[in-house]
Amino acid sequence: MSGVWIFDSNGTFRLVENPQGSWMQGGGTKRKVLVHLPTGEVVSSYGFLEQVLIGLGWERYYQGEPELFQFHKRNSIDLISLPREFIKFNSVYMYDIVVKNPNIFRVRDI
Repeated sequence: MSGVWIFDSNGTFRLVENPQGSWMQGGGTKRKVLVHLPTGEVVSSYGFLEQVLIGLGWERYYQGEPELFQFHKRNSIDLISLPREFIKFNSVYMYDIVVKNPNIFRVRDI
């Protein structure tokens, strides 16, 4: 099965088999941003994201893939893996952060 997972505003998701035909109507994709809810600030760099995650008890995880930027939470099996280049940071990574940090982050369309 291949396609694109679409996350709806009500928190559900579905697989779209042909994203070019149905999901991208209107000339393009909707861009998503990760928002830090306590400040209302859009996460626009790994520097800001790292500062927030460390404040929430996450630690940099240096073992593993050199192409990844990773965080681990002590006493937990959770690991956040992000692409080394911020330009490749997309909604898949954003939703991973939201799931592992409920009530702190939210993904929004712009």
